[in-house]
Amino acid sequence: MKTQTSPAKTDNQPVHKIRYGALSASIWRQDNERGAMFNVSFQRAYKEGETWKSSTSFGRNDLLVLGLMATQAFEWIAAQAQGPEM
Repeated sequence: MKTQTSPAKTDNQPVHKIRYGALSASIWRQDNERGAMFNVSFQRAYKEGETWKSSTSFGRNDLLVLGLMATQAFEWIAAQAQGPEM
């Protein structure tokens, strides 16, 4: 699985992305009065004709990979609480 981290927080961009094949998990950061809050969204890329599209619907064969990506996302978010602020 590939992981990517953005060096700086920018609006409308995930702070971290995990990819495996056509599946990806995007981790989003939102700051509020209590500190940083993180949310995760999962996507599956597919090609329709010549156009790439994405879906949030997954098949049986995607579920194990999604579970592993969810674990990696959980670990990445937990590590943010122990590391320096982004």
